[in-house]
Amino acid sequence: MFFSAATSVATPSNKSSDGERVDSEEETVVDDGEKNMLLSIISQLRPGADLSRITLPTFILEPKSMLERITNFMQHPETLLPMSEVEDPTERFISVVKFYLSGWHIKPVGVKKPLNPILGEYFTCYWDFNETPGTQAFYISEQTSHHPPKSSYFYIAPHHHIRIDGTLKPQSRFLGNSAASMMNNSVVVLRLLNRGATAGKPDGGEKYILTQPNMYVRGILFGKMKYELGDHSYIKCSELDLVADIEFKVKGFFTGAYNAIGGFIKRESTSEVLYEITGSWNGEMFIKDVVTGKRDLLFDATNASPTPPIVRPLAEQDDRESQKLWKPVTSALKKRDQDLATEEKFRIEDRQREEARLREADGVEWTPRFFRRADPAKGEEEELDWVIATHIDGTTPEEQIKQILTIAPILTGVKRNSKYDIPPHHPHHEKAPEETKEDSNPLDVSSHPQLAGADTQVYRTPQPPTALEADLTDFGSEADVKDDGSGPTLVLASKGIAVAGRFGSSGLDDMQQLGESLPETKTGSRRGTLKPKSAGGSIVIKDDDDSDRFEDAMEK
Repeated sequence: MFFSAATSVATPSNKSSDGERVDSEEETVVDDGEKNMLLSIISQLRPGADLSRITLPTFILEPKSMLERITNFMQHPETLLPMSEVEDPTERFISVVKFYLSGWHIKPVGVKKPLNPILGEYFTCYWDFNETPGTQAFYISEQTSHHPPKSSYFYIAPHHHIRIDGTLKPQSRFLGNSAASMMNNSVVVLRLLNRGATAGKPDGGEKYILTQPNMYVRGILFGKMKYELGDHSYIKCSELDLVADIEFKVKGFFTGAYNAIGGFIKRESTSEVLYEITGSWNGEMFIKDVVTGKRDLLFDATNASPTPPIVRPLAEQDDRESQKLWKPVTSALKKRDQDLATEEKFRIEDRQREEARLREADGVEWTPRFFRRADPAKGEEEELDWVIATHIDGTTPEEQIKQILTIAPILTGVKRNSKYDIPPHHPHHEKAPEETKEDSNPLDVSSHPQLAGADTQVYRTPQPPTALEADLTDFGSEADVKDDGSGPTLVLASKGIAVAGRFGSSGLDDMQQLGESLPETKTGSRRGTLKPKSAGGSIVIKDDDDSDRFEDAMEK
C-alpha cells in the first residue's frame, strides 16, 4: 500500500516476517522511495488500461512462483479428504463448498504478488496425510502459455478418490485507484471419482465446476493499499442439480465490511434456495438451513493451520522447476536485496525472451511438457484449455500412483523419466553440438548457472495471444518486452530506471557488451547503446491500441 506519513514508526507487532511494515494481513506500507517508484508508473495509466506489459519493482513480489502458490487451494486436508465419503448428496455438495471456501485465507502478509512463471516452468509436490496414514496426494503444474498467461495444474488423492484439474487465466486491469485481476475465465474441475453415475469408469465420477472471485488492490494512488476478493463465484454439480452462488463482497466507501461473503445454495432446475452462507473468507463462515432456520459454523479460518506440501530438495530438481529456477530471486527477496533480486529476475526473463526469438526464427512450435489440449469430445471442459496428458485409468490407488509417478518427478529421490526430456535446440545456422560445444548456447552465460540445460531447454513457439492478460495477483506479466527491434526496454529497478538485463556476468555493466553480441532479428538489430537513465524522468505508457508498452521517453 501507499503510506503518506513518512515519519510513522513501525513496531515489531506490525512487521511481516521479512521486516516489511504492515497494518493488517491485507495491507502493506511502503517507504517514500518505493511509493514514488510505483506512482511513476501508475500515474501514467488511464482507467481500463491493460497491465500485462508493465514491469513492476521487485519489492512487491512474494518469493514464490504462481505455480507453487496455487497449492494454497489444497492445504486444508481436513476439508478436502472427507468429501468423497459423505453419503447424502446435499451434504456432500456442502462439503465441497466448505473445501472451496477454506483456502482463500492462505496468503502472504500484506499486498504481494507471486512471481510470474516463465513458459515451460513446472512445479511438483505431494502430501503425506497424517489424518489417514499411508495415503498421499500429488500435484503437477506447468506454465502452458505466456501470452495470454495460463497456469495449468493437476491434483489427485488416489486413496480418497479426489481429482482436481484447473487452469488459471487471469486478465488484469487498471481501474484508477485500484488494480484488478479478473478471473472470470479461470475454471476448476473437481471430481469425486467414487461418486455419481460414472463412478469407477475412466474419466468418470461426480463432477463439480468451480469458478473464482476477482482480485483487487485498492488505494494505489491514495489511501491505504488493500487486498480484496470481489464479485460472484459459482460451484455447480449438474448431476446433483445443485449450485452455490458465493459473493465475495468488497467494502463500500461508507458502508460494508472488509472480506465479507454471502451466498446461497440452490436447486439449479427450480432456483429453490436451500441454504444461506454468510461470514468472512478470512474468519468465521456460517451456513443456515432456510427451512429450519438452523445456523451452523461452516469453517473458521481465524486459527486454521494450513498443511503445506512436501517438495523435493533443490539438488534433485531440474533447472526449469520453480523453486530451483527462481532460487536466486527468492533468496534476494528474503534478504530484502532489491537490486540483486531485480538483476536475477532479469536474467531469467531475458532468457525466456531469447528462447522465444530463436523459436520464431526456426519456426519451432512450443508445446507443454506434461499437459495437452482439452478435448470436449472426451467430456473434458473446454474452458480448461489444457489437461494432464497422461491418462490415469488405474483401477486401484496403487496402480494410479504408479501412473502418476511416471509423469514427472514428485517424490523425494525419484529421478525424471527420460521420455519427458526436451531435446536440445540446434538453430538451422548452427553446427551440431559435438562440433560447437562451446558455442551452442545463444548467449554467453559462462559466469552464471545456465537456467535450462541441454535436456530442459524449451525452444518452442507459444500459441498466438488472443488478448493481453496478466498474472493472478492484480498485475502484469513482467517477462515481456517490446520486440520490434526498436531498442532496449526500460524497467524499474530498486534505485531508478534501468535497461532490462540480459544473461551475463554482472547485470548492467555487461548489458552493452551482451546487447552487441545478439544476432540480427527479422525486424532489425537489437543492438544499441544501453545507457541507464535517471529516475527523475517520466515514463510514457501507451494504451492498448498502441500495444501498451513502455516507450523510452526519459529525460535526464
